[in-house]
Amino acid sequence: MTMRKAVPRAVSIVFAGLVTACTPIPIDQPAPPVPADVDLPQMKLFAVSYPQAPQRSNEEIARDFIDLTFFLESGTPLPILTRFEEPVTVALRGPSPAIVGYELDRLITRLQREARIDVRRVADGSAAALNVEAVPRSDMQRLVPSAACFVVPANIRWSEFRGDMRRADLNWSRLQTRRAATVFIPTQISPQEVRDCLHEEVAQALGPLNDLYRLEDSIFNDDNLNSVLTGFDMIVLRATYDDSLRTGMTSGEVAARLPAILQRINPKGARYATRPLQPTPREWLNAIEAALSEGRSGRRSAAEKALEIARGQGWRDSRLGLSLFTLARLTDVHNGDLALARFMEAAEVYDSRQATQIHAAHVGMQIAAFALAAEEYPLAVGIADRYIPVARQAENGSLLSDLLMVKAVAFEASGRQKEADALRWESLGWGRYGSRSDAELLQREREIETLVR
Repeated sequence: MTMRKAVPRAVSIVFAGLVTACTPIPIDQPAPPVPADVDLPQMKLFAVSYPQAPQRSNEEIARDFIDLTFFLESGTPLPILTRFEEPVTVALRGPSPAIVGYELDRLITRLQREARIDVRRVADGSAAALNVEAVPRSDMQRLVPSAACFVVPANIRWSEFRGDMRRADLNWSRLQTRRAATVFIPTQISPQEVRDCLHEEVAQALGPLNDLYRLEDSIFNDDNLNSVLTGFDMIVLRATYDDSLRTGMTSGEVAARLPAILQRINPKGARYATRPLQPTPREWLNAIEAALSEGRSGRRSAAEKALEIARGQGWRDSRLGLSLFTLARLTDVHNGDLALARFMEAAEVYDSRQATQIHAAHVGMQIAAFALAAEEYPLAVGIADRYIPVARQAENGSLLSDLLMVKAVAFEASGRQKEADALRWESLGWGRYGSRSDAELLQREREIETLVR
């Protein structure tokens, strides 16, 4: 199976001289109940997507296509290209929250329009090629604790999967053609997490099975900073289903046809110079995976090792940014100056390229927290204003909510109460999309407010 890894949903805010109050809520520890007199806005939803076209050469895209398509995340090579050769029917199996159907329909529309894949929603799951089944989160955590959600290459119910996880037909490396797939997503997660799971797992059901940390503009990256399918991802999926390719082709056969395919579907890719490939050493992969694994011991030392390797490789790309960002988040809360320095360096790396603006926005949220705590309210507002449009375009409701709340708190502290109230209301609307519960959302609001009180 391929899966979206479980990662911390809320990033701790740290700042100089203070112990952070803004830490992730443990999965099994509920937030305080919502007071009966609290009034909250209706949940906001994203409607139209505005993906950015990749700003790099077709030669780079072709290189990434091969690595994404002919390897599993484990590094296991795949001998042939596999894809659905018939129109892809998609169904929701069993009861699920309404948001699942809403986001699935949005995704299918994008796949039809941008990737030009013949995919449509049907009611009968027994006959569908691709099923989506919602599973109690506690059941999924018990059975596959490292997965936020996952996909298997068979039409299978959760009860069947739970009974025999080692079935031969669940092994992607043995696949000769794709005829069926099932995406399992947990219940009791935020609407945004539902959407993120659908994008990554449906995309992997249809196309690439690998993830690459070097990809700065893709959902096929375990840093999870891009959470919806990007322009690059849609080009990869469109190329996968191009008429000049077919199931059974080897990597060499596919590579020979990719230049013509990409020239036809992405002519702008001829404008850009090809950057040299800088391979990712296994020891960096091991270090960053250990640093990102919540609950694992030695995370900070692993992050330090990842950063040391990144610097030694001479990287100036998203892998260096991720190394810095991860270590900054794991820096002791009493060592705020060092954490801030690492966040600032990560921001410099991410801000250097248009493709990593959403990465920069995540880091910017951390720096804005420092600014609030230091009573540098114009700076906090300036950071929020810079990255609010980025979070909106990337459809990250959780980050958008946080940035709007930072601005609201800064305005309130500056005596601009009316503007603060309007921003807070908008923040809560997006927060209801990005949070698992209203109680969790209100706790997040209090944590940001605490930075100035």
